[in-house]
Amino acid sequence: MFGTIILSVLILGGALLAYIRLAPSDPDRWHVPVGYTEDADMRDGAVRVIPAGADTFARIDAAAQALPRTQVLAGSVAQGRITYVTRSAAVGFPDYTTVEETDGKVKLYARQRFGRSDFGVNRARLERLLGALKA
Repeated sequence: MFGTIILSVLILGGALLAYIRLAPSDPDRWHVPVGYTEDADMRDGAVRVIPAGADTFARIDAAAQALPRTQVLAGSVAQGRITYVTRSAAVGFPDYTTVEETDGKVKLYARQRFGRSDFGVNRARLERLLGALKA
């Protein structure tokens, strides 16, 4: 009986981990305009808004694409908006970062897909991307 319960828990846990790792990312849900107009830190993400220079967006794009386990979900610099998916190393939790340039500003919005708190991971990612502008 006890062995059956443990086996059931392991199977359910494995199925959950497989879903987290393999669930498709829908661009219609994640590649959307950034609705924030100023910096914000939330439990599940963060927003940064900075003035746009001539190459600010392109430099952020280069820094984002250089991040480990990160790929473009949708968009491009030419389109004015890009959304990236960055997955955690161990489990593969997806986080989404949207960067867009509008009205002379670059807006960066990083948020998690699963869970209640990202433990500051998305804020740290945005700070890392902004730090690349200073380098």
